[in-house]
Amino acid sequence: MFVLRRIWKTNLTLSFLQPLLFFLGMGLGVGSLIDNRTSSADALGNISYAAFLGPGLLATTAMLTAAGESLWPVLGGFKWEGFYEAMAATRLTATQVVRGQFLWLAVRIGIAVGGVALVLVVHPDTRSFGIIPAIPAAMLCGLVFTAWITAWAASREYDTSFSNVQRLVVTPLFLFGGAFYPVDSLPDLLKPVAWVTPLWHGVELCRGFILQTLGFTECVLHLLVLVVWLIPGWVICNHLFAKRLYR
Repeated sequence: MFVLRRIWKTNLTLSFLQPLLFFLGMGLGVGSLIDNRTSSADALGNISYAAFLGPGLLATTAMLTAAGESLWPVLGGFKWEGFYEAMAATRLTATQVVRGQFLWLAVRIGIAVGGVALVLVVHPDTRSFGIIPAIPAAMLCGLVFTAWITAWAASREYDTSFSNVQRLVVTPLFLFGGAFYPVDSLPDLLKPVAWVTPLWHGVELCRGFILQTLGFTECVLHLLVLVVWLIPGWVICNHLFAKRLYR
C-alpha cells in the first residue's frame, strides 16, 4: 500500500499513454494501410481496423497485466518478501489470502483496462456505450489468467520457468488470440486452439459489446467459457496457497 501511494500517478499515466501510443501506431498507422484494401474491409466485417483492434486491446491488456502481476510478484510474496506468510500468521486463512490477491489484481487489471477504455472513447470508431460492459468482461478475462498463472507461480521454488510462460503462453495468445486479425484467417488446425482459449472469448466479448454486434446467446456462451476456465484455476490456486503456507 505504501509503495502504491508513491507510484499511483505513474501507473495511471502509463495506463493511458501506453495504449494510446499502441492504438495510434497499430490502429491508425497500420490501419490506414488495411482500410484502403477492399478485401481487408470485407474480412473485418466492413469496419475500420481501429474499430476491430481497439476492443481487442481491452482483453489483451487485461491478460498482459495479469501475467505480469502474477509471476515474480507472487513468488516474491512467498520467497523474497514473505508477506503471504505474514498474512497467514494472522487469523487470515489461505482462501482469504487468495481472495485478497485476486482483489488486488482485479484493481490493477481494472486500472490498465480503464486506461485503454479512455483511449477508445477518444476515437469515434470505438466510442460506444458498449465500453461500459466491455470493461468488466475484459477484467473477467484477466482474472482467468490471474488464477492459472498465480497458481503456477505458487507452485514454483524458482523463477526459471517464468520467462517460458511469457514466451510460450502469453505471447502466442497475444498474437493469435483474435485481437489483431480474425481467427478465421488462421490455418484450419489452429482455429480450434484459438477458440478454446480464454483470450479469444474475452476479445469477442469486448468487441461484441463495443461494436454492438453481440447476441444474447453468444454473450452467455463466452461468459460461460470464461467462468469454466476461472473456477478450476481458483480452486487450484487455493489448494496451492494452503499447501505452501501451512507446510
